[in-house]
Amino acid sequence: MIMTNQTVISSFILRGLPILPEHQPLFYALLLSMYLTTVMGNLIIIILILLNSHLHTPMYFFLSNLSFSDFCFASVTMPKLLKNMQTEVPSISYVGCLTQMYFYIVFGNMENFLLMIMAYDRYVAICFPLHYTSIISLKLCVCMVAMSWVFNILFAMLHTLLLTRLSFCEDNMIPQYFCDLSALIKLSCSDIFINELMIFIIGGPIIVIPFLLIIVSYVKIVCSILKVSSARVIHKVFSTCGSHLSVVSLFYGTIIGVYFCPSTNNSTVKETVIAMMYTVVTPMLNPFIYSLRNRDMKEALLRVLCKKKVLFCL
Repeated sequence: MIMTNQTVISSFILRGLPILPEHQPLFYALLLSMYLTTVMGNLIIIILILLNSHLHTPMYFFLSNLSFSDFCFASVTMPKLLKNMQTEVPSISYVGCLTQMYFYIVFGNMENFLLMIMAYDRYVAICFPLHYTSIISLKLCVCMVAMSWVFNILFAMLHTLLLTRLSFCEDNMIPQYFCDLSALIKLSCSDIFINELMIFIIGGPIIVIPFLLIIVSYVKIVCSILKVSSARVIHKVFSTCGSHLSVVSLFYGTIIGVYFCPSTNNSTVKETVIAMMYTVVTPMLNPFIYSLRNRDMKEALLRVLCKKKVLFCL
């Protein structure tokens, strides 16, 4: 990456969070507790699904993948942020930055795909209950999740390889607390037309198409349950879909805040706050949303706790 009249960039400086130095210890403790809560919450979801045979269904198979994705997604940015908050120079190496960006794209997009798959699962379960087991087979579940992982891995690899062809000048300050693709492209001295074209051609549809499919799925679900006069059935449907709808609203709400809200003079601060929402807050809240609103998850947790209590008494 040596070019005439240009400086070789071996590392980048992450701007971090826009907080005062005297507030640093408080925010460090808060973020550390949030990250530990995210790790424990998502691991508990995964362990409960693995241990409880009643949860070995397509919906919980997708949920376990979502929890794993959330756990990894938070782990891509949070440990480095916490480490940099303790150092005077919050830097990240060039290779480390590209690696962080790669996994950020993989796990971030996986949540998008998994929410779409889970919406399709709910659509089939509610609109075609008699044919659910024949449509949503184990083979189909594994194929949908595996294809999502493969696609996102290749998509992230494409953007990472395209980024390696770019040159960077003296400015190595990233206005975020992690290596974001758009921020890195803006720092480049090279021609970024191909990078932006790939984002527009592939990146846009990756967000828009799953979101539209989720909307279509729930429109069909609502139309289906409106034909049912039983209040009990309607309540059961909404209780079943409530957790998923909450997570969808939280996830896409932050994305809309990033890409569709008008920029202001403190747009960098706004982007940082919204980035915290979908990299820290959303992965932390997802386990609570599913455990608190889901009867099966609460019963599975009680079974595990009761077994431990019995063993402890013995």
